[in-house]
Amino acid sequence: MKLLIVDDEELTRIGLISSLDWASLGIHEIYQADDGINGLHMARIHRPEIILCDVRMPRMDGIAMLEQLEKEHPDFVPVFMSGYSDKEYLKAAIRLKAVTYIEKPLDPAEVREAILEAQSIYIQKAHSRRVETMHSMENMTRLALLLTSPFETNHSNIQSLLLETRIPVDSGTYFTAFVIKMDKDLEVIRSEINRIRKELEEKYADSSWSSLFAEKRHQYLVYYLYGASRLEEHNIREIGEELCELHKRIARCLVTAGGCFQGVENAYHSYMAAVVLLQNCFFYPQNRFYTDADITNTNRTDKTVAGRDMTGTDTKNTSVFDHNHPEEDYPGLLFERNEEKTTVFLQKLNQYYSENHSVLINQAKDSYYKMFVSLDNARRNYQLPPISSASHNAVEYLEKCFSYQDLHEALVRQTADYFQDVSEILPENPTIKMIREYIEENYSNELLSVKDIGEHVALSTSYLCTFFKNETGKTLNQYLTDFRMEKAKQLLDNPRYRITEISSMVGYSDGNYFGKSFKKHTGSTPSEYREKNL
Repeated sequence: MKLLIVDDEELTRIGLISSLDWASLGIHEIYQADDGINGLHMARIHRPEIILCDVRMPRMDGIAMLEQLEKEHPDFVPVFMSGYSDKEYLKAAIRLKAVTYIEKPLDPAEVREAILEAQSIYIQKAHSRRVETMHSMENMTRLALLLTSPFETNHSNIQSLLLETRIPVDSGTYFTAFVIKMDKDLEVIRSEINRIRKELEEKYADSSWSSLFAEKRHQYLVYYLYGASRLEEHNIREIGEELCELHKRIARCLVTAGGCFQGVENAYHSYMAAVVLLQNCFFYPQNRFYTDADITNTNRTDKTVAGRDMTGTDTKNTSVFDHNHPEEDYPGLLFERNEEKTTVFLQKLNQYYSENHSVLINQAKDSYYKMFVSLDNARRNYQLPPISSASHNAVEYLEKCFSYQDLHEALVRQTADYFQDVSEILPENPTIKMIREYIEENYSNELLSVKDIGEHVALSTSYLCTFFKNETGKTLNQYLTDFRMEKAKQLLDNPRYRITEISSMVGYSDGNYFGKSFKKHTGSTPSEYREKNL
């Protein structure tokens, strides 16, 4: 513990220090001051647990000094000493909860007993203060959580906590919510989060703004800053960027602010604005702080410069696909085992979602969900083990993805694994590859025949059929039918095409024959399949 001796008589201070074995009393730091003003200064710097203080001193007496200090540092324990038996001073000492009042000349044994008693009282006070602080922090956290729900639903609970915590909040108080999304479970980084929280509390302790803190869903942190004046835009940006800087040291993060709202009943609106903004940041770079203005005024990618990205690709037209459902092209590429075209497709897909501001997050996740399922189905066709995201809980997997780039990189990685696994079990014959590519380019031609395919690869019709069956395990006609049916399934997922149009698009002029073939292939009629999937 630390001891501060305040006495205007230097001999008294020196005598006190030399008369006792302070280390045996648990006192390892001793400071001195010669009057109340210097004593107040030393106490503010060193924050001693025990103050041994003379009553009467020049400039500022001991009573005035300790009354001032009690407002700033209430946990210290005072011990008074004086050569005067003054009842008024005794009353003041009692009011300040002094351990005892030691009369001069000082008796070392009496001083020793007073110090031991002061230590015991300090330990009790510190324990009570910790319990009180923990209870207060729990209430503050509960209050912050309640403010993340509509005020009307928690009105009475919020008012009760405001009274219990004695937070000076009313209809004139301004609230600004900062929401932080971390890519790690908060329990894993608990110690670092607590350290940052303490650092921020200390920083804002002397400001005109106070803070409330809460955690949500194992991944989100909520900071409410509140005060009597409005936070200006530059203040919000400064605070948000500082929050981002502190948190990105321990994990990837995204930080948003919901704007400044007046009144505790409107604090929820700031929180919701920050949450909506955070959802929109799914497509944006990580480890950044964003306001609504940032999302409105910037592209989703840092690569874009004067209409071209760093790879030289023209970015002026974000419609890199001919339609708004790019996931429809993916199953066919897997079915054809065309890795080169699939790689190009994935690059275009990344550009499409990174730069197309009209796409909603749920639309993107739904698109990727379908592609993960398609990938799993393609693996199943070759009796390969399923990918974890599609075979277990794709929805949960998508929810846990920290950003769009995480989602896309997972698809790229698992697509590469698919082609690697397939190549190991079934190497592609160059002639088979030519046949597949020719079918892909001409499957919509209802007159496409085995003879046409044979002429393209310079093989007789009979040899072609035998060769294809030996290489793939399917007859050429079966492969062509399967290919057309897979394309039809993709088109049926898009309600803008009529079934009669789809029939023609996949090479069937007779709609009835197409319907029978489709039911034989899938077990459902085209209309049943569409109804079930939509």
